[in-house]
Amino acid sequence: MHYQVVSFNYKRCDLEQREALAFKSEEEIRDFLKMLVEFEFMLEAFVINTCNRIEIVSASKDNFATFHAILGLLSRKTGVGFHELARSAMRYEDQEAVEHLFSVVSSLDSLVIGEAQITGQVKQAFRLSYENGTAGRELNRVLSYAVKCAAEVRNATNISENPISIASVAVAQAQELMNGSLAGMTGVVVGTGEMGRLAAKHLLRAGADVLLVSRTREHSEALAAELGENVRVGSFEKLPSYLNRYRLLFTATASPEPIISAGMVENNGLDRLWFDMAIPRDIDEMGDCGVRLYRIDDLQEISKSNHALRQEQAYRAAEIVRRYREEFFLWLQALSVEPVIKRMRQAIDRVVDDEVERTLRKGFLPREYEANLRHAMKQAFDKYLHEPTKAMRAISKESEGSSAIEAIKRVFGIDTADVDPKQYKVTTKDKES
Repeated sequence: MHYQVVSFNYKRCDLEQREALAFKSEEEIRDFLKMLVEFEFMLEAFVINTCNRIEIVSASKDNFATFHAILGLLSRKTGVGFHELARSAMRYEDQEAVEHLFSVVSSLDSLVIGEAQITGQVKQAFRLSYENGTAGRELNRVLSYAVKCAAEVRNATNISENPISIASVAVAQAQELMNGSLAGMTGVVVGTGEMGRLAAKHLLRAGADVLLVSRTREHSEALAAELGENVRVGSFEKLPSYLNRYRLLFTATASPEPIISAGMVENNGLDRLWFDMAIPRDIDEMGDCGVRLYRIDDLQEISKSNHALRQEQAYRAAEIVRRYREEFFLWLQALSVEPVIKRMRQAIDRVVDDEVERTLRKGFLPREYEANLRHAMKQAFDKYLHEPTKAMRAISKESEGSSAIEAIKRVFGIDTADVDPKQYKVTTKDKES
């Protein structure tokens, strides 16, 4: 079994490429995953689909075939050529894949290092696939370890102090461009998901009032009630009016198409400052409309100073990630060897039973010696397996131990595909064997 991550992220893919690749709905993700796991070599997969990355995390029997299957399905879905996708993709396999996923969940691979959203986004991505029947035990193991790693990164470093997000960078940039103060201004926030919620919170902290707009008014009203004073609820139908009345706009919807176009903007001399935090984009190209428009990729440059301030902590966090990666694979290998040892002993028990019965049936020994004979044979086998068992456990802790364990399984004809390794724990007797 192999792990692989195929990543299209802000480091190699520009906004237009990520827009083309982004999944527009959970239903799109479900359909893609169902097609992917239909391949015989695919075991499990889930999709991370955020503003800054589209990543397919998989467990499979064949990484080469999986990579080509992912690109083929993405090409069919998006219309982007296979070879263009191959040039844009970042491909991580096995240990590199696990380390990459740990870094993503720990927010070390984010556009803004230390941003607070990504751990929850990845957990939700796995949950969607798990409920879809396209992810299970294999990916749950690696994600569970990734969440533990992220928790230690937060506890051992100050990388997540004063949590940051794309929304906070956008509000900070607005504050800087408005001479350091948003007091008395109104920020229009379109979209009431996590990014919209964060933008509203940061605007309130900066002293601005907030006008919430959503296609579903109930969502706006619920968020307004949560945020408290200085938050009003607007009507989505009146959005063109708000665009021409207020200077500050922050958008973060899940719309598959832009919701704001240049034709909605009146040339009334209002100096507007807009932040489009959505992928696909919420705001179409504006041209010369008197709008200063910042998109997600623009915020990368703005966040560089923050990146530099956190770099030392990021180095410490990266060491934690590498340690967790090593511990994860050692844990996997330790899990893999115990079922093999147990299956070997079960096979020996069957051999002992058969030989004892054959010996008694043929009259080589009287029935009253059955218990002694069975005990002697098991003692002999236990003594013979003592050193090999110790060696197997030692091998399982080495970096290449999984290959050796697989070879042992093949030689002895042992199949552990139906085994849950968690049920196997090393007992005192096993340690002595």
